[in-house]
Amino acid sequence: MPAQRLNISISGMHCTSCAQLIQRSVGKIPGIAEVNVSYANENALVTADPAKEKEIIDRINSMGYRADLITDQTLSLTENRRQAELSTIKRKFIIAAVLSAPIMFVPAIYGLGLSTLVQLFIGRDFYKGAWSALLMKTFNMDSLIAIGSTTAYVFSLINLAAGKGELYFETSAWLITFVTLGKWLEARAKEKASEAVKKLVKLQPKTARVINKTEETDMELDKIQPGDIILVKPGETIPLDGVITDGQTTVDESTITGESVPIDKNTGDGVTGGTINRLGAFEFKVTHTSESTTLKKIIRMVSEAQSSKAPIQAMADKVSAWFVPAVIGVAVLTFVFWIVFVQASLTTSLLAFVSVIVIACPCALGLATPTAIMVGTGVGAKNGILIKGGEPLEIASKVDTVVFDKTGTLTMGKLTVTDIKPLTTGIKPEEILRIAGSLERQSEHPIGKAIYEYAFVKTKILEVNNFIAVPGNGVQGRIGNQEYFLGKDNNPETREYEEQGKTVVTLKKKGRNLALIALADQIRPESKNTVNILKKMGLKIMMISGDNYRTAKAVADNLGIDEVLAGVKPDEKAGEIKKIQSAGHTVAMAGDGINDTPAMAAADVGIAMGSGTDAAIETGNIVLLKNDLPGIYKALKLAKMTMNKIKQNIFWAMIYNLTGIPIAAGVLAGFGLVLRPELASLAMAMSSVSVVTNSLRLKNIRLD
Repeated sequence: MPAQRLNISISGMHCTSCAQLIQRSVGKIPGIAEVNVSYANENALVTADPAKEKEIIDRINSMGYRADLITDQTLSLTENRRQAELSTIKRKFIIAAVLSAPIMFVPAIYGLGLSTLVQLFIGRDFYKGAWSALLMKTFNMDSLIAIGSTTAYVFSLINLAAGKGELYFETSAWLITFVTLGKWLEARAKEKASEAVKKLVKLQPKTARVINKTEETDMELDKIQPGDIILVKPGETIPLDGVITDGQTTVDESTITGESVPIDKNTGDGVTGGTINRLGAFEFKVTHTSESTTLKKIIRMVSEAQSSKAPIQAMADKVSAWFVPAVIGVAVLTFVFWIVFVQASLTTSLLAFVSVIVIACPCALGLATPTAIMVGTGVGAKNGILIKGGEPLEIASKVDTVVFDKTGTLTMGKLTVTDIKPLTTGIKPEEILRIAGSLERQSEHPIGKAIYEYAFVKTKILEVNNFIAVPGNGVQGRIGNQEYFLGKDNNPETREYEEQGKTVVTLKKKGRNLALIALADQIRPESKNTVNILKKMGLKIMMISGDNYRTAKAVADNLGIDEVLAGVKPDEKAGEIKKIQSAGHTVAMAGDGINDTPAMAAADVGIAMGSGTDAAIETGNIVLLKNDLPGIYKALKLAKMTMNKIKQNIFWAMIYNLTGIPIAAGVLAGFGLVLRPELASLAMAMSSVSVVTNSLRLKNIRLD
């Protein structure tokens, strides 16, 4: 059975070290092709044989975490569980704070009782996590908290038994309290970072009004099949994808595409599940089940994108892998230094040891990348821009060259016949159109379809035998006793039309030119402004087209595009992209058709127009749901801003540890600056919160 992508929810992770631990363990299971565990998104993306599902989940559960396979049906259950966990963390913090506050003001025996309650009941999650890590022969963030709080608690307990006055029960209790506070604030921030998927999940209603003959029945979506007829009334959410069979209305598609202007819909027009019906009631025929709607595809894309990793995260993962053992080593050296070389008291040496242990935080470093990706891809989805993961996002931030397909991307993609010119006597325009339309009846090429559609309403379509489509050249076939060819041909007569930006095909019989047919494709209104903005961003702009040079150059000149690759066949486009890359450029290729998919796949970043073919959308690393060109510069701008935010997060996380650990170790003690363990734990907690908060600032950016 081929490998599949399994999306697994994981609860109980306390830091990025937990994610690394799970990732290494699951990766050792035979048959696992790839595994990415996200602490920020609390899930794992595993590429494996579906038969391995139970073994993967059992492995994670055996480590002390809780794992569940995420499906479309369990998304809401997973969200409910996360909300419950958030409430639990908040409750634990409140209890810990209430128990810790009086400790330093009450007699020692009461302080012992209160700190014991905090240590054993509120702090037991840290002990469980540390024990699980120990069983795996490693350390994690729980190990640091458990070691630090236990050291302060046991030291105080020994001194209390010995009748000494140096008691630090409040230190052990507040250490756990502040860490729990940090976890609660961090969890709240992560919830805000992942709002995009939650909002998308809420768009689809649970039932729809199915019409069966003259009866209306409310039916659950998973029971509705393609072909069923559904009634939608004004103000209701359209439940599934389909085609209107009766009625007309105006639909607000902003929930899916980000487009604020409602769209008029009539019989025969498509509608998308999750959008809002504004005016009239209408009936539509279902075309997709609830599991294969556009909305469900978007939810899966965004969810997987938010769980993916950018290449820049590899550095953070490597640091996190050795971070905790290194911190323990530094803490031990700190203790030895103070007690041996400075000859400080055991109390002072232990407090320095504990401060180093608890101030260190790999979580901030581990959250630097995924939280920014979560917010960035969420902002993209809100604006109708689907970025399929961290790697495409990072590469998109480095793009220096944008290559546009012409037809359907820079232009409307709707060709129409403008001129029919006989090249020989005895043949009339109507006969030319009849022959050309008949030849193109079976064609899938935009030029051929345009000629056929134009001919269909103007004349009679004839039967064609021996039809052959020649990719990139044209079509040929037999009508009656004559063989005809219709396609591109270099001859002087075409120049006049090509210089007007028109596409010209030649009708031939036995190698002799019979006529020219010219077609025009209107340039998109937003094309010129998009090109100008991209150029202002410092990007190199190119256009690639199967049209001849004169036709392509006329369009390029109109748009201000300096470099044109013309006369390029579909199977040659990818080669042209590779040539640009070989010159040292990072290339984004924007297209909409099947013929663009090889070039989009070859490019560093493929950008698919939302109205394009399924193949183009599947191939694209970035999908523009709005189907408007400004989405291209918005996507590239968003990628750059998200990567800048990631770099900021990594920088400050590194600075925090590089400065915090030495201060905790006491390098500034000579200046009177000594960091108590409980304050060190608060600083540690706030470092993670600050990284997530910085990522959340992406939600306020403007892409226009």
